[in-house]
Parts: sequence; C-alpha cells; structure tokens
Amino acid sequence: MFEGLSKRLGDVFDRLRGRGALTEADVDTALREVRTALLEADVALPVVRQFVDEVRPKAIGADVIRSVTPGQMVIKIVNDHLVEMLGGTVADLDLSAVPPVIILMVGLQGSGKTTTSAKIAYRLTQGPQGMAAEVFGTSGTFSTRRKVLMASLDTRRPAAQQQLKILGEQTGVATLPIVPLEMPLAITRRAMDQARREGFDVLILDTAGRTSIDEELMTEVKQISDLAQPKETLLVADAMTGQDAVNVAKAFNDRLAVTGIVLTRVDGDSRGGAALSMRTVTGRPVKLIGVGEKFDALEPFHPDRIASRILGMGDIVSLVERAAETIDKEDAEKLAAKVRKGQFDMNDLLSQLRQLRKMGGLSGLMGMLPGAMQAKAAMANAKIDEKQLKRQEAIILSMTPRERRNPDLIHASRKKRIARGSGVQVQDINKLLKQHADMLKMMKRVNKLGEKGFMRSLGSMTPPPGFPR
Repeated sequence: MFEGLSKRLGDVFDRLRGRGALTEADVDTALREVRTALLEADVALPVVRQFVDEVRPKAIGADVIRSVTPGQMVIKIVNDHLVEMLGGTVADLDLSAVPPVIILMVGLQGSGKTTTSAKIAYRLTQGPQGMAAEVFGTSGTFSTRRKVLMASLDTRRPAAQQQLKILGEQTGVATLPIVPLEMPLAITRRAMDQARREGFDVLILDTAGRTSIDEELMTEVKQISDLAQPKETLLVADAMTGQDAVNVAKAFNDRLAVTGIVLTRVDGDSRGGAALSMRTVTGRPVKLIGVGEKFDALEPFHPDRIASRILGMGDIVSLVERAAETIDKEDAEKLAAKVRKGQFDMNDLLSQLRQLRKMGGLSGLMGMLPGAMQAKAAMANAKIDEKQLKRQEAIILSMTPRERRNPDLIHASRKKRIARGSGVQVQDINKLLKQHADMLKMMKRVNKLGEKGFMRSLGSMTPPPGFPR
C-alpha cells in the first residue's frame, strides 16, 4: 500500500544519511520533499501541514544538528511522528460489555463491509489457534472463541442479505434468517432478540451503504445505532479511495461517533494516504486492515510496524508472526527429520512452495524486510517472476506420485509428458530438477559437516568472478 510513499521518503533519507553534518537549510529541504511525498500519497493537506509543523522544531534542534549521526536522528523523529499520526498503539476491539456485544458495520457501498463482517466473525469464532498462538500467545479480542451471529440490514442492494448468508455458510458462522420485505429496524430488533435468546456472545450488524453520503443513508444508520446501542461502530473504508475517504470518515464520525476504522484492500496499489489521514482527522484509531481476499486475511493495525515499513526499515515482527500462523508445527518437524536424513523429495518442495505463497509470495515477504524497495528493485532487475511459484507447483502436480518420490526417474520422455501437462517448456522442468538437486546437495552437506562446519566452509569458498570480496 505504501510503496510509492516509501520510495519517495527512502530517496530523501538516503541523501540525509550521506551527509556528515546537517544545517537548518538541509532539514528544511528534506521536509519540503517529505511534504510533497505525503501529498502525492493522498494524505490530506491539513494533516501534512500539522505533521511538518510538529517535526521541524525537533529536526532542527541542537540535539540533531550536533549529533554524530544527524541524518539518523531526523529519520527517528519522522518515524516517531508517523507512529503518533497512525495512532501510537494497537487499538483492539472492545468486547467487554454484557453479551451479546453488538458491532455495527458502516460505510459506503463497495467498501467491503459485508466481507469484512464475515472476516471479523470468522476470527472471533476461531480464537487462538495453531503455532501462532503457541509461539506468541494471543490476547485481547481474539483470545477466546466466541459464538457469533451476523445479520444483514441491507434491504436495498440486490442479494446483499443472500451474500452474507453464503459467507456465513462458508465460514461456519450463524446468520439471521432472511424475512422478505422486512425493514432494517425490524431486522435489528429481531437480530437482538435472537442473539439474547440463543446465547450469542457477539452480534454483527451489516448496514446498507450508498455510492456517496446522503441524508437518507445517514438517517437510517443513525436510527439503527440508536436502537442497537453498539459497543463498537466500525467504519469500513477502501484504502484505494484516496483523499475522499477522509470526508467519508468525518461525515460518519460526526453523526455516529465511530469507535474505529477498518481499512480494506490494503494489499492493493493504493497510495496509503487514507490510513495516515483518517486517524488524524477523526481522532478514531484504525483497528483492523484487510490484506487479502481470504477469510483469515484480516490483521490488527500496528502503527509502529506500518511506520517502519513506510520508512523502509522493514517489519520483521509481522514476518515472523505470519510464518508462525501459516507453518504447521507437526509438518515442520517431519520435514526437519527428513532433512536430517538427507531426504527431500518433490512432495517436500511442493509443500515449501505452497508455504511461500501462503505467506504472501516473494513480493509480500520482501515488503516486510529492511530495505524493501532495494530488494524489490533487485528482484525486478534479476527478472524474478512471482508467477514462477505457480508454474513450479503445476510442474510438480503433473508428475506421478512415484516421480515425486524419486525425481531421478524423470528422463527425456517423462519430461515431455510433464511439460505438456503443466503447460511449460522442457527447460523449465530442467531448472526445477536442478533447483531440487542443489537443495538436496546442500542439505546433505549440512548434515555431513554440521551447521558450524558448513558455515566455515562457505566462508572459505572462493567467490565467483565479479562477486565483491
């Protein structure tokens, strides 16, 4: 989401780092470029002005100008203010009321309210799970499994209620039965009554949206809010909306006292200004972000991690958490045991390729590493194609079970058959087989020398021509 902003700020800060000393004029020049970068990223003008006005006095202070590393000091100040602008700390959903706790979902049509409702419900019903919970522990909103009921109040958009019903079936979350021609306030009363009678912990009310703000929409949502008295009123906004998202957020917040914001399509090519602006303009925290289409593609919003990614410092914590969420501990232990025995067949390679795709693919992982922009540029220069992972998976799936267990069986005629089955060239089969052979050779070498011996052997190797010593 913040790729363009990250690149612009990275260029600014690279110049600052290259200077041994900074003058007030240097800082002013850098902040002018920061201002331009924020405006180009669709951050609202009043927010940009406030940001620069707060950063400048600290950036030209004596502690910075006389610092041994003034460029790094300025970057730290900008980082701290970005974190503050984004909310400072993680804001969890407040589900502390007497059940059923009501969550009211509001926003414009097409912002992703219905899908987000299902994602939140799915996470609440799942609770802590798998290796992620074991490694990191789980606290707050998603610390326990909850019984959730979803109800669609959208009687205007065709098939909106049916959509929520289908999402409920896919996620295993209960939905309020549909009664034709029933009006939103009547649906709200029926949903609250059913949630109380059947002992639901959480009731999620998915309201109707419009293509733009109008009085009829705001009146209807206000009436529903007054009746339901929700503990959480979540404004769902598309991160790709740009500066108009700020006006939408302000309009809803003025009428409904929004408690939090959910940004959707954060994994798209939006400029990111909405996330930076909405928190400042409304004073309400961004609580969750949608990072994909799947039901588990919903994450808490961490201001410090987002600020680090914007400034090109990476997000290693999120990377490790994502790995912990997607890696099955039992499968990992089985693979480790096979590797120790020098066994690594095509089935194992297939599972690793799928693991990498689950974690967001190469570009998704690169975005969380320090120096993300440089890493992505290197990928582009090396012509590393993200689709290659899918092609390699198709190749392995075109092999017979016996060939996957023993790749040495794959010779000319088999390669032609596999190439036809996977829609690739024979040379693509050769590349994958060589990649597998190299991995197996390295694993056997590690087993023979031990980890320390293997690292020493790498250090003593003669680098190839042109490689920096």
